[in-house]
Amino acid sequence: MYPPSRKDFISLTLSDPHSHAYTNGKHRRQSCLRKWKQLSRLQRSLVLLLLALLLIFGLLSYPSITEQWGGLSDREDWPDLTNRELKPVPPGVKPVLGPAVDKAPVPVAGPHLGPHLGPVDDERPDPAVEPIEPNILILPKPLSKKKTFIGKRGPPSLQRDGNVSDTVAGEKQEQEVVRDEGEGDEDKEKKIVSWRGARIEAEQATEPPPSAAEKEAAAAAPANAADAVTVPPEVSPGEVDRLEAVRDAFRHAWKGYKDHAWGHDELKPISKSFGEWFGLGLTLIDSLDTMWILGLKEEFEESKAWIEKELSFNKNVDVNLFETTIRVLGGLLSTYHLTGDQLFLDKAKDLGSRLMPAFKTPSKIPFSDVNIGKGTAHPPRWTSDSTLAEVTSIQLEFRELSRLTQEPQYQEVVNEVMRLVHQLPGKHDGLVPMFINTNSGQFSHKGVFTLGARADSYYEYLLKQWLQGGKTEDDLLEDYLQAVEGVKKHLVRQTGPGRLTFVGELNHNRFIPKMDHLVCFLPGTLALGAHNGLPGDHMDLAVQLMETCHQMYVQMETGLSPEIVHFNLQASDGNDVFVKPADRHNLLRPETVESLFYMYRFTKDTKFRDWGWEILQSFNKYTKVSGGGYTSINNVRDPVNPGPRDKMESFFLGETLKYLYLLFSDDPELLSLDKYVFNTEAHPLPIWPPPPK
Repeated sequence: MYPPSRKDFISLTLSDPHSHAYTNGKHRRQSCLRKWKQLSRLQRSLVLLLLALLLIFGLLSYPSITEQWGGLSDREDWPDLTNRELKPVPPGVKPVLGPAVDKAPVPVAGPHLGPHLGPVDDERPDPAVEPIEPNILILPKPLSKKKTFIGKRGPPSLQRDGNVSDTVAGEKQEQEVVRDEGEGDEDKEKKIVSWRGARIEAEQATEPPPSAAEKEAAAAAPANAADAVTVPPEVSPGEVDRLEAVRDAFRHAWKGYKDHAWGHDELKPISKSFGEWFGLGLTLIDSLDTMWILGLKEEFEESKAWIEKELSFNKNVDVNLFETTIRVLGGLLSTYHLTGDQLFLDKAKDLGSRLMPAFKTPSKIPFSDVNIGKGTAHPPRWTSDSTLAEVTSIQLEFRELSRLTQEPQYQEVVNEVMRLVHQLPGKHDGLVPMFINTNSGQFSHKGVFTLGARADSYYEYLLKQWLQGGKTEDDLLEDYLQAVEGVKKHLVRQTGPGRLTFVGELNHNRFIPKMDHLVCFLPGTLALGAHNGLPGDHMDLAVQLMETCHQMYVQMETGLSPEIVHFNLQASDGNDVFVKPADRHNLLRPETVESLFYMYRFTKDTKFRDWGWEILQSFNKYTKVSGGGYTSINNVRDPVNPGPRDKMESFFLGETLKYLYLLFSDDPELLSLDKYVFNTEAHPLPIWPPPPK
């Protein structure tokens, strides 16, 4: 037998003067689980009940706690609010009333414009009805550390297989993030920009990094979720003056710009700061002719004083040729024609001469980027291609600059571009690829045809150049008519359920039932051509497409169109339109209201006015910011939490509100379409008189 085991240790108990005992015995501490099991069933039930009551009490008290303390936090990483967390505005916050109930029905005639004529007096009628106090909901605070980039009609670039939505499978949304100013992980995430809404990687972009002033402004003004509020419910059209409603919308947007972004390119209305692209005051210049047309004297004179004293093009900055031409050069030329003020023509001439180096290429197809201070130009650093819409949508402005200055070089360089494109092989029944090489002068990336991003305004400017020049340039008309036939043959389809007519895309002979909101320029362009003697079936197609663009708004829960829609081709009882998560944003775009303006001018059908009025009300309800300005939103399908994106594009003032005002005006001579042609940024330029015989 084995002897009994021996313990080869001894146990000692020590004490200290403070009576703290210590023992080196191997008595293991019982685990929490074992202790829990040693409790009786009744004891365990009581403990669980107590924890449940504490949890319920905490959930019930959370909204009141956040309401008291939410305003004290300056944290940048504010979490998204759920629908349950939306709550009424706290006492003391003044509701923002939209124009729908802000004014009494007082008729206001539109100003008659002409050279050397001033705008009408800006007299606002006294309110005759008490404003309705709505239940105002606070929209959620946007993320600022990783925020979705607001697309601008920016520089061209290559893109993976079309738009982002084509690469999104099912309901999985592709995340778009940009580098936040001052973040340390700048290289870990790709910036996203967009060409008229088509998202592309930022290393392909012209947009410069934020300036020091912009960083300082953004840091000094954290986003305030309570600034984005809903406005009162709609009222019937008879209760409000629609022209005055547009003026009110402009004043509200302008207040935000003047208070927080004066002299800078774009307003960030939620954070009450600004965004800088070229540092040329894009919003201010883009809005000049809108202020004149709306009769806003005070705002116009303040802007004119800034241009006279502050605006200088002698700066070391790269600008995008296309964007600077349509927004700045076009805005200055248009304002010169409306006012007769030489200041604006002098500024236009200065800018035009600084943009000319872009055309010094082997092929005479211009580079996309110009340094207006150094007088140098270059393509994007990742490619030698330019976007076709870029190089063929600057002609109206450069041609007009030559006519006004009697200096032919501006018209010569842009006419040469159109001559080269007219002769190029690689078209598909008048449809053109999206890219052209600045070295060879040939189309590149062939096989993809669209009327959306990077090709849209090529077709628009074919017709408008023909009209501008007095219908004398047959090559332009030939290319336009052939392109319309190509659109009808290859891109026009109808949905299965509701028979909506739409314009899709062709990708290497594969039809894609996808349509950008940008394509909604087409009904207006087709109607303009039909008005000028082109085939009547152009107008038939315009009417059908106008209905589809309208449905892109009314089928969304907010009444606002998404950036991109897909269509259902199957014969079923399903929906005609569906939207992928990555495409649900709205950037305050003008294309639909632009076409509504043309359609009403040519048909006098009041339904087009009513559709425009509904859109304005939706803008006021879901994008208006209480402190001034309007913001793009992330989700047109969520009326409770549309997700403000904290950016007001310059084209909201330069185009969207201008076209709405013209749509509601009863004066057919207010920028008559027989006398003016609008550039792609809604800046009216005169149709040239016939040459003397």
